[in-house]
This record gives sequence, structure tokens and C-alpha cells, in this order.
Amino acid sequence: MLRRSRTVVPAALLAAGLWPLAAHATNGYFSHGYGVRSEAVAGVGIALPQDGLTGATNPAGTAFLASRLDLGLNLFRPSRGASIEGNGAGLDGRYDGNGRKLFAIPEIGYVRPLDDSLSLGLAVYGNGGMNTQYDHSPFAAFGVAGRSGVNLEQLFISPSVAWRATPTHTFGAALNLAYQRFSADGLSPFTTASASPAHVSDRGTDTSTGAGLRLGWIWQPDAQWRLGATWSSRISGRFDKYKGLFADGGSFDIPANWGLGVAFEPAAGWTLAADYQVIEYGGVKAVANPLSRLAAGQPLGSDDGPGFGWRDVKVVKLGLLHQWSPALTLRAGLSHATQAVPAGETFFNILAPGVVQNHLTAGFSWKTGTRSEWSAFYARAFKKTVRGEGSIPAGFGGGEADVHLKEDILGASWSWNF
Repeated sequence: MLRRSRTVVPAALLAAGLWPLAAHATNGYFSHGYGVRSEAVAGVGIALPQDGLTGATNPAGTAFLASRLDLGLNLFRPSRGASIEGNGAGLDGRYDGNGRKLFAIPEIGYVRPLDDSLSLGLAVYGNGGMNTQYDHSPFAAFGVAGRSGVNLEQLFISPSVAWRATPTHTFGAALNLAYQRFSADGLSPFTTASASPAHVSDRGTDTSTGAGLRLGWIWQPDAQWRLGATWSSRISGRFDKYKGLFADGGSFDIPANWGLGVAFEPAAGWTLAADYQVIEYGGVKAVANPLSRLAAGQPLGSDDGPGFGWRDVKVVKLGLLHQWSPALTLRAGLSHATQAVPAGETFFNILAPGVVQNHLTAGFSWKTGTRSEWSAFYARAFKKTVRGEGSIPAGFGGGEADVHLKEDILGASWSWNF
């Protein structure tokens, strides 16, 4: 069986590497969870390790799992768009950003205990992204003849190790290897406001690689309770082809994030769990700096220049599990996130309307044998509209831009216990 795993895992990693990346924007542009089982409980996982993707949330969780392989696939369908009113330059109208409607997102998890105190893990997953494709450009009145939009994609490969230091305390660490891709089309109206006009739009796809660290801890004082904590460092990134769009000459870091979690088993077969997560978008200049810096004389792409005006996102996640029978486990969850996009920043965020706040999820796992198991989930991110307030700069005609987003996600995975 070990020989078989050594063949299956590299093959699965190769398949993931060849798979086109996809946008998956739920909590800002982070995924709401990692691993089908976690995604079925609204992304709860800091103190609730369930499958081989647990290292993407809390690497300490791999110590609580037996040897296993998890192969999953999510189908992600966002509905995003914008409307503009009161604009003196002729931008008024309703705009559909759904030029591309469906995205496929693979994920892979692998765990192998070495002994009673040490376990290794590997998680391969998409950490989010953002895609908009306006076939009818919101900037057509400025002379854009084709489509407008952006595409941000992120892939993570995270090897991890977990150490059970005492019977109650477990620590973990993961190396986050990140690969990003970005492209932008139809943004020529912004070139006159850039420090590098030739590097704003229609430059094709640019890529960036970086590395960071994720640390985790789980405390299990008894059989009923687990408490956990996790922290992930910021990861440096840069898109040189778009150094006229992003602050500091194309810098585009992946934000740091951290969280706390608890899991409680009130009765046999029942588990209640909750996570609190903070995503520090405010620490990434390209994402957090306000567009109003244009009026202060700072062009796009300049040092500490304008951005999308995003704030930190704080997420509360609640999950419920019930083992209905030895073969069937049921899951459900809900989450609420604070709003990343302020009302005064909606104009630029026509390109990146990551505004959904509330998720409702449900799923199950079904054992088909002593070693194999299938899991599935559905998530609904309810429609959210952010209405602009003083959102369009006078230099672009003034008025207001409203942005909206809703999402449906359907996922399934196959698990093999070695």
C-alpha cells in the first residue's frame, strides 16, 4: 500500500500542476475553507482536523489523522457585476462581469504519521483569487472597444510537519509555496493616471512566486474539547508587467492571516465547532491603499500609490457534524465576514467585487469500504451589493458605482486511508 501511495501522490501533484488555476473569491479573495469536509462546515478547521487538507488551515491538525490521501474538485460559479449612475463622462449603465461563468478548482491532501508523536502532511490548493470579464466594458465611454476585466489566480503547495509535544499539546508548521498569475484587459483609461502608462493593461499574463510560513497549535485537555490557533505570514509577490497598476511598482503580496478555533463533542456522534479568522488585507498596499490618493498627486504604480481600498476581513465560522451511522456523516455550517470594500472605493472594485459576507453550507461523507470514502458539499454565498458613496473621482466624471457578487460552490472528494 505504501508503494501504491508513492505512485498516486506524485501523479496527483502533477495533475494539479497542469490544471488551469481558477478564481475563488469568498472571504475577500480567500477561499472560505480548504478540503471538502471543512468547506461543508463553512470552512471551520482550526481545531477540527478532518482530512489531508488540514495543513492548509492548521498544520498541527495532521497529528490527529491516520495515513490518508484526499483528492477533491470544486465547481465554483460566481455572479458579479456593477452599475454606474450620475456619471458625467457617459459611463452610466448596468454591467455584467460574467464573461466566464464556471471555474474548476482541484485540491489534494496527504498525511503520513511517522510515529506516535510526529506526522507529515502535504496540501495542494487554491487560496483564492478574483476574476471579472465584462464583455461590454464599463469604460466604453472612455474609448475601450473590447472587454475589460482582471484575472488573479493563486496556487499553494504546503508541506507540513506536526509534533505531539505532550499528550495535550500539539504544534505544527507548514511551508507555504505560492504561485500567482495575473492579467488585466481593457483598462486603458487608467494609463493617464499611472507612473508607468505602458504597464497598466493588456500586457498578457504575468506570474509571481513566493514563500511563507504557517504555524499552528492544538490543545486537547480531554476527549470532548479541542482549542486551536494558527498564523500565516505575508508572502511577497510582484507583477512587473503591471508595475503601472499596482502600488510600489507592481508589488502584490499575499496577506498575513491568523485565527482561533474550538471544537466540542457534547454527545456521542455530535460535534460543534467554531473559528475566528482575520485576513490582513490592510497590510498589502496594492490592495489596501485608497484610490483617492490619485487626487493627492500619487499616480497608480507609484511608491505607496493608490489601490483598491480594502480593509482587513474578520470572519466568524460555525459548524455542526453528526455521525448518522458508521458509514454516513452529515455536516452543515454558516459564516459571516466583515466587508472588505468600503462604500467610497467601489469604482476601482468594479474589477474586483469581492464583497460577499454570508455563507451557508451543507455536506456529507459516505464510506464505501474499509479504506475508501466519498465526501461532497454545497455552499451558497448570498448576494451582497455595496452601494457607492462618493466613489467615482471627479477626474473620471463623478457619480456612483455599485458592485455586487453572489456565489454557488459544489465540491466532491475521494479519500483513501492507507
